[in-house]
Amino acid sequence: MTASHPHWISVTRGTAPLVVSLPHTGTDIPAAYLEDLVSPERARKDADWWIHRLYDFAAGLGATVVRTAISRTVIDVNRDPSGVSLYPGQQTTELCPTTTFDGEPLYREGRAPDAAEIAARKAAYFAPFHQVLAAEIADARARFGTVALHDCHSIRSVIPRLFPGTLPEFNIGTNNGASCDPDLAATVLDICAGSGRPHVLNGRFTGGYITRQYGRPAEGVHAVQMELACRAYMSEPLGFVADDAWPTPYDPVYAAPVRATLTQILEACLAFARARA
Repeated sequence: MTASHPHWISVTRGTAPLVVSLPHTGTDIPAAYLEDLVSPERARKDADWWIHRLYDFAAGLGATVVRTAISRTVIDVNRDPSGVSLYPGQQTTELCPTTTFDGEPLYREGRAPDAAEIAARKAAYFAPFHQVLAAEIADARARFGTVALHDCHSIRSVIPRLFPGTLPEFNIGTNNGASCDPDLAATVLDICAGSGRPHVLNGRFTGGYITRQYGRPAEGVHAVQMELACRAYMSEPLGFVADDAWPTPYDPVYAAPVRATLTQILEACLAFARARA
């Protein structure tokens, strides 16, 4: 990490053609925003809990890892900054979310961010994160010619407002085939199938702003989003959870099987990028 990076962005510069992004694991909420929120617990409920711990092996593979500590409730760096929905016609949360995934209000009456506040948050938190992420992707591509980008996410398994039924454990997104070579997508899908766990390619989650913005196969950047259902790697009560009852603690023994599968996936991403360097 260089002095030019804001303190809330962490960068581990790697030695391999793989960039791992962690856009939703942050739980920091600047004090200036706290009094507007219903509660800090509710504001942090939809974080991608423990994903940074689940993937803490990535740096050991030589990956460059980029993470923001800022909560997605402040601003969601995986949404289109214009405010346009990435999933037209489906329920989702905004660039600066005003509700939880379950539809609960995040802000006290009349305290949700207005257009001026959203613009300020974009300048303060969205733009710096993407400047750093884009620079690391460009640096890796300059060094290796081809780079794989793995965008790491998780979500609770049952959220009726967002999707019907129970989500598969591995949800692979490639922007419907536009963000990476089909051979890489097929390899990741095969690894997930080999785990014996429910999986899908380009199902409910086809990839957010990061996958769509940076996945440029013709230019040597192959992006894959992995959205894990929480039950895959942590103890999860299926259905609605109260503000003070989530998350459950991280259990490395429980997480080990999925962590092993993710290791295979990142190793396959590396092999893919190296073969095309």
